[in-house]
Amino acid sequence: MPDRIFVDTNILIYFISDDKAKKSLARDIIFSSDNVHVSSQVVSEFVSVCYSKKLIAADEILPLINHLMDAFSFSPVTGNTICEAVRIKNETGYSFWDSQIIAAAIENGCSILYTEDLRDGHWVNDKLAIVNPFR
Repeated sequence: MPDRIFVDTNILIYFISDDKAKKSLARDIIFSSDNVHVSSQVVSEFVSVCYSKKLIAADEILPLINHLMDAFSFSPVTGNTICEAVRIKNETGYSFWDSQIIAAAIENGCSILYTEDLRDGHWVNDKLAIVNPFR
């Protein structure tokens, strides 16, 4: 059975970026399997960055989000996610927001979190590997 993977916001940003190498790698990750997960936090952060940095036209954001949501397994951030994020933050020293992404990945049974923001190669709870695909 293939690994369940979770993608951080920066993977989605690179998916629409002008950096051809990172865009290609992000696309490969996003469409690598049927077991790609995101949380409501990741999608919300992505939308916020698209608007604030004007990465794409405003009228293109909703169709893109709908397309991505069809491609991913989507999970909302719950009270349990928040409580687990606090525990992870206290244990790892990661920011609360990064810890919430880690918590969501673990809740969804993911074994890999693709991000460039955290310590590449770090394992959380002996369940989730942090992988920087751009290293």
